[in-house]
Amino acid sequence: MYNYILFDLDGTLTDPKLGITSSVQYALRAIGIEEPSLDKLEPFIGPPLADSFREFYGLDEEQIPTAIAKYRERFANQGIYENEIYPGIAAMLAKLKADGKKLSIASSKPTEFVERILDYFEIRTYFDIVIGSNMDGTRSKKEEVVEEALRQMLPSGMTSDEKKANVAMVGDRRFDIEGAKEHGITSVGVSFGYAPEGELERAGADFIVDTVSALLEVLDG
Repeated sequence: MYNYILFDLDGTLTDPKLGITSSVQYALRAIGIEEPSLDKLEPFIGPPLADSFREFYGLDEEQIPTAIAKYRERFANQGIYENEIYPGIAAMLAKLKADGKKLSIASSKPTEFVERILDYFEIRTYFDIVIGSNMDGTRSKKEEVVEEALRQMLPSGMTSDEKKANVAMVGDRRFDIEGAKEHGITSVGVSFGYAPEGELERAGADFIVDTVSALLEVLDG
């Protein structure tokens, strides 16, 4: 049973594939790269954009800011709403909140976009704290996001054992698991997101669940 729970957003609470991949496609086209397959762009769901443009398409440090700007140009007005909340998520959040849990978002997506998405799906009220990255690209690593969420969320003086027993991070990618491990909290991976097969296991998730109902069981005991 966990009293403090951090949630990733993309691939964990919502399925953002169409909005993210279409916006990446738009950004790549703007710098002269045609990528017709949205499926091929799924690895962009989760990690910081700069890292993904660098790793998957070899963009250099001059091209990356342009690509991110073009991505946001489309995402801010259209892609942000090409998104679906997973069935059962709203009810799960309501149950956790009713049971007195303190909930936080810990996302690599800019906080401005996170807030808009939570409002759009009418689930903002369940979260005590919302932490994302900054629009200037800072605080984009998951361990940095988790650190800030924990700083705002936890009472001072918690021991390492108390943190492991009382605090959980829920996410669909290895970055979420690694962020949890970095700060000594329990990691819960959801297999219904966008991790490649075996990624959550290799990252060493403390729990891996296949459904929202199984997630609730782990979190609420």
